[in-house]
Amino acid sequence: MTIVTPIGAARPSTEIVAFHRTELAVILSLYGRMVAAGEWRDYGMSNLREVAIFSIFRRTAEHPLYRIEKRPKLARAQGQYAVIGMDGRILKRGHDLKSVLRVLERKLIRAVKD
Repeated sequence: MTIVTPIGAARPSTEIVAFHRTELAVILSLYGRMVAAGEWRDYGMSNLREVAIFSIFRRTAEHPLYRIEKRPKLARAQGQYAVIGMDGRILKRGHDLKSVLRVLERKLIRAVKD
């Protein structure tokens, strides 16, 4: 569980959830392959109090195609990682980031075959 506390913060209620460097390496590896395949063009990151979000866009200034979310409070229940589609449906949820991202890997395979 990665929680970053801002400098000067005294209360735990101001803690922010963020992706760890190793998690970002996995996400950016997939992102780079999808950019090379011409499927994705832009991304955005949000680090909030309860969730870290990596949003993936086909074009800038539109709604994200997918959101990769990290919610540490769900780590013991359904899993802290989730891939959410444009329509808000949870495509995959789990405890292991690489296995959760496989749902997007399948889309990469289809994009390369077409």
